[in-house]
Amino acid sequence: MSAPGSRPSPRVVVIGAGIVGCSLADELTARGWNDVTVLEQGPLPAPGGSTSHAPGLVFRTSPSKTLTAFAQYTVEKFTSLESDGLPCFQPVGGLELATTPERLADLHRRAGYAAAWGVRGEIVDAARCQELWPLLDASVVLGGFHTPGDGLARALHASRAQLDRATARGARFLDRHTVTDIERRDGRVTGVVTDRGVFPADHVVSAAGFWGPVVGRMAGVDVPLQPLAHQYARTGPLPDLSGATAEASKPILRFQDRDLYFREHTDRLGIGSYAHRPLPVDPFAVPAYDEARDRNMEMPSSYPFTPDDWAPSWEDCRRLMPALREAEIESGFNGVFSFTPDGMPVLGESRALRGFWLAEAVWVTHSAGVAKAVAEWMVNGRPTLDVHECDLTRFEEAQRSPAYIRERGSQQFVEVYDVLHPLQPMERPRPLRVSPFHSRQERLGAYFLEGGGWERPHWYEANAELVEGITLPDRDAWSARHWSPIAAAEARATREKVALYDMTPLRRLEVTGPAALDFLDRMTTNNLRKKPGAVTYTLLLDDTGGIRSDLTVARLAPDRFQVGANSPADLDHLLRHAPDGVHVRDITSGTCCVGVWGPLARDLVQPLTPDDFSHEAFGYFRARETYVGHVPVTALRLSYVGELGWELYTTADLGLRLWDTLWEAGRELGVVAAGRSAFNSLRLEKGYRAWGTDMTDEHGPYEAGVGFAVRMDKADFVGRAALERAGEPARRLTPLLLDDPAAVVLGKEPVHVDGTPAGYVTSAAYGYTLGRCVAYAWLPAGLTAGTGVHVEYFGEKVPATVADEPLFDPKMTRIRR
Repeated sequence: MSAPGSRPSPRVVVIGAGIVGCSLADELTARGWNDVTVLEQGPLPAPGGSTSHAPGLVFRTSPSKTLTAFAQYTVEKFTSLESDGLPCFQPVGGLELATTPERLADLHRRAGYAAAWGVRGEIVDAARCQELWPLLDASVVLGGFHTPGDGLARALHASRAQLDRATARGARFLDRHTVTDIERRDGRVTGVVTDRGVFPADHVVSAAGFWGPVVGRMAGVDVPLQPLAHQYARTGPLPDLSGATAEASKPILRFQDRDLYFREHTDRLGIGSYAHRPLPVDPFAVPAYDEARDRNMEMPSSYPFTPDDWAPSWEDCRRLMPALREAEIESGFNGVFSFTPDGMPVLGESRALRGFWLAEAVWVTHSAGVAKAVAEWMVNGRPTLDVHECDLTRFEEAQRSPAYIRERGSQQFVEVYDVLHPLQPMERPRPLRVSPFHSRQERLGAYFLEGGGWERPHWYEANAELVEGITLPDRDAWSARHWSPIAAAEARATREKVALYDMTPLRRLEVTGPAALDFLDRMTTNNLRKKPGAVTYTLLLDDTGGIRSDLTVARLAPDRFQVGANSPADLDHLLRHAPDGVHVRDITSGTCCVGVWGPLARDLVQPLTPDDFSHEAFGYFRARETYVGHVPVTALRLSYVGELGWELYTTADLGLRLWDTLWEAGRELGVVAAGRSAFNSLRLEKGYRAWGTDMTDEHGPYEAGVGFAVRMDKADFVGRAALERAGEPARRLTPLLLDDPAAVVLGKEPVHVDGTPAGYVTSAAYGYTLGRCVAYAWLPAGLTAGTGVHVEYFGEKVPATVADEPLFDPKMTRIRR
């Protein structure tokens, strides 16, 4: 309820009283939104969803900084909570085991993530592993990663504690209410229909867990998650644990080489397995609570145990722990929980139905952190933490089919404990999206990786002979994976001659209408009030001055703009704010793009076009609609590799003709096709940022090094007031050069300053022109060029030096000629 005279609290209905729904009610009411109703179809306090059977293991360290932060907050919050006289979190620590050299190397990498994201942990030897877990056979263990602050969350107790706090602030929790429909009017949610009445609402949050797709269908909103069943078993009493009185005293344990985890239940062990075949569950066929009991299921999320799936894992358990060789499994079940195509949660407000929010595919580990982020989003307009990896808009249309979600969700289950390379592509379904040049790329021996469903060439085997004469240091096995020295040859060809790059996967939006200029100028930071033919690099900020995205805006006509954007979230954001008369549409799939770059780019393109492509007639950051051979193109004089050239756009049906025209004309110039591997190296030598990797909405323009794209002398724009209030940055995106010409890092490694972790690497690639690995890192402001630091790579401290940028061609003479 609201205090007298205060602004009425919005009416919020949360669907689902599991750990996420209870956490969200607590977070919302703590922020003054007290008119919160939580609806649950099962009985409280254990309504039968994933929370009710969750084993509660909380390992905080993840390759995702966002997931790690969610887990850190969950631990912090649950540590402060009690229910029924019991703490909601037990900090028994975590221990991840390695029984193969590959896993031990991966644990060193995980220790690097921990250091980068602020989690305390250390690599320990086999003897220390056995000291922490005496039941282990140390002879099969090579080492482990010990994180003292991890532990066990009592999920139901944490739910109850937060339920009680939210109730005390005015929230109400109603069990035995089955949601049957979502009411809406004029594109906004207005209420929730249940079997026991209608609940009016200004905001509705689906925190329904694996029932999320069911609730989403009622709202007309896709919820891209696939429920799968996961085996969990308990042993009978173990002699080695006899006399135990505490629920758990040893660290939670992962045996990832065999897809297993372990925790104590006093004198028994609980064991979870991901080693079995994927067991997808249809969320529309999950029984209701009472129906499940009638089927001899303990709860809807607890399917019958399948012993045949368990048998191989049980043998692996016995090999790891001799104490289990005489033990028996006392009970087990196949517990259902949610997976998405990329393994991340699905969060945010639907644009199709305003006021309808998702907080789905969230595990107990991240529950309180997710709830805090969603509550901040609802109350303040944005989370304090970057959540772009979790944004509900992130999947392309081609990635939203039920078949794709099922297949990729099942693969995420398989890969939960796999050692995954940061460039590792998915295996299926491929190919899904291909550019018009795909057949030509296959003939050239393209090595394809995947992103956003697109097949993206990273290098071409046709260029193998160009490697002759290039001397490169040997790479370790990890950095050599999904890499070839051919990338160096393609980078050199770009610097010395001319190369064709397939830039089709880069997102393109068309913004049109009489008010298009006013709209885009208001939404972005740079001055767009230029004559047609101008191209402008600019930023999308939020109200706090954080960088939502960076854009390249080409004014092709007084009321028509082509916008180079990053993610589906950019389209969603512009559509949310576009006024009547402004039309925004994604034209990526119907168009294609070839980047023609290198000192001979003009020699290649000029004979093919009737227009003057000289520097005087067609300057840098200019656009022109013209022809290349028989093909109408939109030519943008841009270069993200630091060389002369153009981005040439045409419609998809003419793409193959455009490629062939350029290829044939370029033969006498030595043209090559070049891939993303060379592109990334060249763009880092120039210091060009990649949104989502180098900068996000957690960062402002000046600390990210893109303040040049902000014009404070223009009319008001989103984020301007926040920039005016901002002080000097405490951190900066900082260029580093690794001192050893043979050293390579890949990204997300911790950076040590004066022996202490002080930041982390964002992007990194070997700079073939410079003969050193280039790494960009978020580090304390004030580090001057020449300052020595260390980048931790698989446990080794690799020396590096802060550098001035741009590292290559600082006067921009190669681009502007």
